[in-house]
Amino acid sequence: MWRRVFVALLVVLIVAPLAGAMVPRPLLPQASAGSDNSRRILVLSNPIHTDIALPTHPDVLERLGFLGSSGLPIYDPAAEWLVVGWGGRSFYLETPTWSDLKPLPVLRALTADSSAMHVAVAGAINQTADGVLAIDLSEAEFAAMLSAMLEGFAKDASGEPILIAGRSYGPFDRFYEGVGAFNAVVGCNTWTSAVLRRAGLRTGFWNPLPQSLVWSLRAFNELP
Repeated sequence: MWRRVFVALLVVLIVAPLAGAMVPRPLLPQASAGSDNSRRILVLSNPIHTDIALPTHPDVLERLGFLGSSGLPIYDPAAEWLVVGWGGRSFYLETPTWSDLKPLPVLRALTADSSAMHVAVAGAINQTADGVLAIDLSEAEFAAMLSAMLEGFAKDASGEPILIAGRSYGPFDRFYEGVGAFNAVVGCNTWTSAVLRRAGLRTGFWNPLPQSLVWSLRAFNELP
């Protein structure tokens, strides 16, 4: 009996992400918020995580100006992108590289953890490289996506994002307290999906994996 239960669970773990990616969300295409498609973003993916890269345009730097007060060089002429992601606080802070992987952060990521936002400054990004997906948005779509992204930052009593002081991978990134709980069902890739849907994009109904999210973005949207 236990063997059957194990096999059934294994099938669910394999089939559920595939099925979630194949059902579009929203089910029907939405009316376009504009046709200028003048704002390019990048979805960056690795085997387990996705980030969204924003261009360092003046309006973006104005909305994310709080990053500069933490010492992040967002106004450096060499800075071309701000790479933003949401994830499990413990895993984010304690796993800068795969060699730093520890059991407890992994357990928290699979069960329940608080969340954190991670922002990094990047220079030029090869948009044809593996793990890079370019998406062009209208001004209205871009503004809606940026607002959704900012909602991921927890705020203090004065309305300012809460910096996690003294924690970063280096001089070009910072961590902030996030909004919401993180677990294996509602993880970093489902957050990325939700933010992109606010821009009018269609994703899979449930995308726990980067691979399923990227596939659904390509399948359900007209991308460059």
